[in-house]
Amino acid sequence: MARKEITTTVKAGRKHKKVDQKKEVDVKPFVSVLTPVYNGGKFLRECIESVLAQDYENWEYVLVNNHSTDNSLEIMREYASRDDRIRVHNNKEFLPQMQNLNHAFSQISSKSKYCKVVHADDWMFPECLTKMVDVAEEYPSVGVVSSYRLDEKRVGLNGLPYHKTFNTGNEIARDHFLNESYYFGSPSSLLIRSELIRKRDKVYVESHQGTDTGACLEFLKESDFGFIHQVLTFTRRHEESVSNTDCKENYTWIHAKLYNNLHHAPHFLSDEEQQKVLADDVNRYYIILARTLFQTKSTEEFNRLKQILDDLNLEFRYRLFAKNFIREVFLQFIKGCGLELKRVSNK
Repeated sequence: MARKEITTTVKAGRKHKKVDQKKEVDVKPFVSVLTPVYNGGKFLRECIESVLAQDYENWEYVLVNNHSTDNSLEIMREYASRDDRIRVHNNKEFLPQMQNLNHAFSQISSKSKYCKVVHADDWMFPECLTKMVDVAEEYPSVGVVSSYRLDEKRVGLNGLPYHKTFNTGNEIARDHFLNESYYFGSPSSLLIRSELIRKRDKVYVESHQGTDTGACLEFLKESDFGFIHQVLTFTRRHEESVSNTDCKENYTWIHAKLYNNLHHAPHFLSDEEQQKVLADDVNRYYIILARTLFQTKSTEEFNRLKQILDDLNLEFRYRLFAKNFIREVFLQFIKGCGLELKRVSNK
């Protein structure tokens, strides 16, 4: 860790005695805090204030404006005028979400050792940077640091045995695939070693949304994982958020899981393990597909969801779809009978 010398002035009775005293002071690693913003004015001040409230001081704060049409840019410029650690980057043109996130990563300082994303509707507790950097500094092989998060009113993410702050990337990835343990959360939950970001043209796959987990799995192929047993970040759930609109509507989670099973699981799992995990998620996908067709009666919606298989180069399995469609019809019939019996019994 770097050191610097300072000259201090000390009091001696009524006089001030200047003493050339070599005092060692830790120079903390430089952190790029990053917030991509598109129409985030409603919660942006709270987000920015949480960065300013950090008890860690050696950071820059990059606010990336993706052609917001609300007052986001005005808020960003207001704070940048007050603190020279804050800089605003205006995109030349509007970018789709995943492209914008990748573009935002390219704006972090070449001098930063770590990158801390905090989305515009989220925020950090004051000790977040200090705690996360401390773990990353203690274990130089750690590329991703996470912690518990406050998910609106409840504490979220899977935990680890209390004594463990260091975990190999392999064991975390295997636990994620085999036991569906979820340690990563949203990007706001993580600290990432900047060199892992800089060595990649793109951090996120842009073919679909929800690829933040895939990015973590990619990082863990060459680094390890740190975890802090404290709540250090806040994730907001609201009706306008992407996770509550596009991601749910497009079944992003199952698309991302299938992609991760095909592209990342083989690195961490045996062939037998990977095939079993993939089969389980493929079956989930066909349940969703059958349920969607049964409930919407829309061939357009069916074809849109079926396109996910085409994008992943997975052959459509007619027998598996038929089995799950019949299952869905049967379940809805049973559910309908149950409701009818309930009405009769209440008369």
